[in-house]
Amino acid sequence: MDSKQLLAFAIDKIEDMKARDVIHIDVTATSDITDYMVVCSGTSKRHVLSIADNLAKEARHAGEEPLGYEGQSDGEWALVDLGDVVVHVMQNEARSYYDLEKLWG
Repeated sequence: MDSKQLLAFAIDKIEDMKARDVIHIDVTATSDITDYMVVCSGTSKRHVLSIADNLAKEARHAGEEPLGYEGQSDGEWALVDLGDVVVHVMQNEARSYYDLEKLWG
């Protein structure tokens, strides 16, 4: 998949799990690491982990092995690195505190 297809795939999979307030940021001009950053919220630790787990599982099924998956132990913030797309799944408190949209947007 190219980066735009991967972005659409990731958004579709996190929306399947009822992720809230999904936004994506094009970081091609500011980052050599990834093309797009996706930020979304989960309503609880379990919801955050379910969203991230589903994305990682579906990516593997589609032949896109995640390069990294962090945050499985605490559920406040999970990150799934798909290479050209990095997905941050956060509880509202963590999302407000780190404010990635402002930092990268």
